[in-house]
Amino acid sequence: MVPSNYKIATMLLYAVLALHFLPTPTVSELVQEQPLVLKYHNGQLLKGQITVNLIWYGSFTPIQRSIIVDFINSLSYSSSPLPSASSWWKTTEKYKGGSSVLVVGKQFLHPAYTLGKNLGGKDLLALASKFNELSSITVVLTAKDVAVEGFCVGRCGTHGSIRSVNGKVKSAYIWVGNSETQCPGQCAWPFHQPLYGPQTPPLVAPNGDVGVDGIIINLATLLAGTVTNPFNNGYFQGPATAPLEAVTACTGAFGSGSYPGYPGRVIVDKVTGASFNAHGANGRRFLLPAMWDPQSQACKTLV
Repeated sequence: MVPSNYKIATMLLYAVLALHFLPTPTVSELVQEQPLVLKYHNGQLLKGQITVNLIWYGSFTPIQRSIIVDFINSLSYSSSPLPSASSWWKTTEKYKGGSSVLVVGKQFLHPAYTLGKNLGGKDLLALASKFNELSSITVVLTAKDVAVEGFCVGRCGTHGSIRSVNGKVKSAYIWVGNSETQCPGQCAWPFHQPLYGPQTPPLVAPNGDVGVDGIIINLATLLAGTVTNPFNNGYFQGPATAPLEAVTACTGAFGSGSYPGYPGRVIVDKVTGASFNAHGANGRRFLLPAMWDPQSQACKTLV
């Protein structure tokens, strides 16, 4: 009679051999990645022609202002070589309602710091209320020496909405700060060493201004969020009080192969070493973040 312990040993041997010759599962088989979905909450989106009014609070040079104005114009400028800022912006057309055509409107220079150099939320609303028009976005830009409540503490800018005096007209606004001297590692990455996490070498800013090129990234993020979720009932994932939107759902990706701390493969100018992924108006170049594409339900980079 065969001892029972021999039977057990033989069965274990066969089991080990069977496991040895089974095909090894791939990572994709072990972890089935779920598609990223930004739910549409049936609210109003900003579509058609939209006027972008600019408020410059504090000291901005004419060159800095021209870079930012050129960027906004580039979003609707179809004559740039590919990849272009306008091809990046066209992804917003895939959200319900068609295209959003941005046109620079009025500009208000505010170099005297009449509200001081430490602004709260009410101050931003007061500035944004200067232009309260239908089918418009008021963009408040604060200079590098202006501290704003919450700036560098979890946010580099924000967007929201304000009502007219009679309460009938609701219009959208955006605030973005120049982080050059306050928190470039947080709000101007990847043009500066990150505040924390993997320390990859910073990229060279395409317009030669770390603060302004950082503003472009954050303004692009907030413009996309504003037209697709202007009043907290458009496209987003998560709670309406802290939503993941068109670009914030894709944080940190600028080119293919990106991962936390690495922006991905982008275009590098052979002469200047500047990094970019989008051509714009007046020969400008920009680095624009990935945007969620409703058709592929994935974050999409230009390169």
